[in-house]
Amino acid sequence: MAACLLLSAPVSLDAAAVPGKRTISLYHTHTSEELNITYVRQRIYDHEALQRVNRFLRDHRTGDIHPIDPRLLDLLYNVQRLSGSRGVFEVISGYRSPATNAMLRRKSSGVAGRSLHLEGRAIDVRMTGLKTRELSRIALHLKQGGVGYYPKSDFVHLDTGRFRTW
Repeated sequence: MAACLLLSAPVSLDAAAVPGKRTISLYHTHTSEELNITYVRQRIYDHEALQRVNRFLRDHRTGDIHPIDPRLLDLLYNVQRLSGSRGVFEVISGYRSPATNAMLRRKSSGVAGRSLHLEGRAIDVRMTGLKTRELSRIALHLKQGGVGYYPKSDFVHLDTGRFRTW
């Protein structure tokens, strides 16, 4: 309910407009790793923090590491701000290597051949203390990239591509 109230109030949707620090908490469902990280200080991205995020969101199947688009972190940050939640983002998938993406495509027709996961520009998540339906609704409100809602699998896909939904 708090998120409903927040969505009706005027809010700056630009993470860059927020002075000070930007911090997010992540938990990887496949590796059981946790990362609570401040990735921006005084509106400047922290290079060391971004390197830690790159490693955390690596392809957990191959170990391949790829740069993650910092705007993806800003999207998560904005979703969390609007939700009013202090929950942890549970990561199902971050970066995917071409080999992993091809393997997943063979198993499911729902995996894109030119997925933004391949570019470090997409993440599949849910958030503790927030229903995935609400997470999806908040992300849709932001209109900051692609939003895919997967209720049966209980996650939301977010990316930094053009705004689109499914």
